[in-house]
Amino acid sequence: MAFAEYPVQSLMYITNRPELVFTEGKGSWLTDHNGKRYLDFVQGWAVNCLGHSNQAMIDALVDQSKKLFNPSPAFYNEPMLKLAKQLTDASCFDKVFFANSGAEANEGAIKLARKWGRKHKNGAFEIITMDHSFHGRTLATMSASGKAGWDTIFAPQVPGFPKAELNDLASVEKLINDKTVAIMLEPVQGEGGVIPASREFMQGLRKLADQHKLLFIVDEVQTGCGRCGTMFAYELSGVEPDIMTLGKGIGGGVPLAALLCTAESPASKPATRAAPTTATR
Repeated sequence: MAFAEYPVQSLMYITNRPELVFTEGKGSWLTDHNGKRYLDFVQGWAVNCLGHSNQAMIDALVDQSKKLFNPSPAFYNEPMLKLAKQLTDASCFDKVFFANSGAEANEGAIKLARKWGRKHKNGAFEIITMDHSFHGRTLATMSASGKAGWDTIFAPQVPGFPKAELNDLASVEKLINDKTVAIMLEPVQGEGGVIPASREFMQGLRKLADQHKLLFIVDEVQTGCGRCGTMFAYELSGVEPDIMTLGKGIGGGVPLAALLCTAESPASKPATRAAPTTATR
């Protein structure tokens, strides 16, 4: 089938695409409509952690499809419970909320932090994020991101995301005020240029959060699930965040993401570990 025969005009424009249509993928290779093969260094923008058409994933998807698709989040389902326990057993967190994408998980983290701010910080809602960061393409996560030009694309932005500099603790500290509820960052900035937060910076953020009774949020959509040598990148710094988000690698190419948080503590305990466990709506 020639490229001109494909109904590309039916797709909404989002970016310039080359005139080829991928029809198959196996491992690290993609094949287009002309049968030409390409070594795929993109892998769905860092999504396909096991490559294309991994047999173990195919088998798992087929087996589950014969049992149950989606009974709705209003009910428990067996895979949900098993995965939630695996994630809490492997991390410092107690509760899990599942979503479809990393942007949704980050949106949930923002909502969770603001809910916590109403309960524990007199309505504080500002979340300090980092310049050059990337947290997603929803309105709130674009506002949280520090990508150049994103402040005008869909203006006005969602308020409440002052920007600090990665690995500059003083730049974070000077932004903290009575409206601040959390600090949020990628342990390794992805679209910002693959720039890691230093161990000292991560530990300094944890201390600042404890000192000012703030939530410490790590966006591990790209770094989580073993991609930095440990299961989660925060482990490399010897810190325990209050909230973590996962995406990309957790689903290996299918729509899956997760928001994790510590259990809600009694009001008599320090507010730094008191992230609410209620889901995000």
